[in-house]
Amino acid sequence: MSKKIPFIILTVLLSVAVSCKGNLNSGQPEVLDPPVLLSSVPADGATDVSGDELTVRFNFDQNIRCSKADEQKIKIDGGAVIKTVAASGAELSVTVSGLNPGASYVLSVPEKTIYGFSPDQPCAAAISIAFTMKKREKPPVPEGRMKPGKDSSGWENAAMCVRNMKVGWNLGNTLESNSGDLNNMWIEAWTGRTTKDYETAWGQPLATRELIHMFKQAGFNAIRVPVTWYPHMGKISVTVKKVGSEDKPVWDPSNWTGYDVDPVWMARVKEVVDYVIDEGMYCILNVHHDTGDASTAWMRADEGSYERYKDRYISLWTQIATEFVSYGERLVFESFNEMLDAEGTWNSPKNSSSFNVINKYNADFVATVRATGGNNAHRNLILNTYAASCTESALKAFELPADTAENHLCAEFHSYAPYQFAMVDGSTQTKFDAACEKEVENIIALAGKYLVDNGIPCVLGEYGATSQRKEEEMCKQAACYLKNASLYDIPCFYWMTLSDAEDRAVPKWTKSMLKDTIIRTYKENYD
Repeated sequence: MSKKIPFIILTVLLSVAVSCKGNLNSGQPEVLDPPVLLSSVPADGATDVSGDELTVRFNFDQNIRCSKADEQKIKIDGGAVIKTVAASGAELSVTVSGLNPGASYVLSVPEKTIYGFSPDQPCAAAISIAFTMKKREKPPVPEGRMKPGKDSSGWENAAMCVRNMKVGWNLGNTLESNSGDLNNMWIEAWTGRTTKDYETAWGQPLATRELIHMFKQAGFNAIRVPVTWYPHMGKISVTVKKVGSEDKPVWDPSNWTGYDVDPVWMARVKEVVDYVIDEGMYCILNVHHDTGDASTAWMRADEGSYERYKDRYISLWTQIATEFVSYGERLVFESFNEMLDAEGTWNSPKNSSSFNVINKYNADFVATVRATGGNNAHRNLILNTYAASCTESALKAFELPADTAENHLCAEFHSYAPYQFAMVDGSTQTKFDAACEKEVENIIALAGKYLVDNGIPCVLGEYGATSQRKEEEMCKQAACYLKNASLYDIPCFYWMTLSDAEDRAVPKWTKSMLKDTIIRTYKENYD
């Protein structure tokens, strides 16, 4: 007589049998171990990786999954950007962009990002791979370029000077602040006209030694100090007159008497220059909003204006050069800023005779500085193009004047490109895209062709963008300028923004990501 198997035992045996049958049919046991990384392309520690965009491929020991939310956890440092993430089979592919030649990056996939397909399976361990991009290969140096070196007195020539400037910044809206309007000379009328009144008139705090030290510590090696001189020269007589329906303080330049610079103002300029020089940095000192499109701009690329004011200009540079005659090679003089024609035309003048006036003023500048002797006999001097323009016509018309010192002259231009991206707050051009990159590349190439390759070392005295742009886009623009300028050893001076307004008084960075991008791109691209 057979015994009956209890129902509960039978159920368990059937369950086990079905389970075993399922495993036999699938041919594989259930996976419970976490996914394990087998390899990556490029491998961890790879060098000489090519391209400005790269797809990194991670291969695991089993099929993987990565949710959309988990994809956001994957990061790359160094200013690069995660473009796409995809998991397929046993491979995770991560495409990154914004890679720079010579730069090193770390791509991180944290824990709790990559999973297998079993419900209770542990996640993959955190992954981190480092790789270095191949350095940009610079083209051969044309024979026409000035070779960096020193003269017989041991003073560095212009080519060595601009190379040693490395990367720079403009102390903007500070010593160049002024009323700027013949029919509203508000600083002269409504303040005590102290150095502080002028220096803070455009919303910036007083410049401090601590601010300059912060730039030096970050890796900057040059500061351009723009200075407007006309409110501090001779005697400006302001009278209150009816302008339209309002009473406004008005200045008639025909009553402008005397050439002497206020010694108190000169002392403050010297103090700020010393902040820079004492840090071991290069300082560019110039004549700034005495030119430009303001109605007070007395220097115009116009024959009549030149004849009227050339003696005043010569007197001004005689005083500046004499004040700083004993300073060493890290102090560089700049002839003038953005000089326009009588109509205030940007980029290229309405009449080609304006180019001749630019060249005359530059010749006067060089002869005047050299005549003061001492270190000024071989000081490196910077000469601007018409409107500090980088147009082909302005670059072709630029001429180096005769000089008693050999190889101590260089040129300067400015560029805020593309214009809609860089200068127009309400523009729809908010992204620095491939077309923007091409425009900047062409601008730098023109300066290289007409200046650097013809033996004239060059400085990009101003570049940048409106602070209304996202900082990531500003970083792309700055990196593009630096990468292209490096091909010609052109030092680039960012216009303001990096530390602005009350941040300067602390001091602290206003755009720290932008600052980091500038320093990193310089290190990656310049020798």
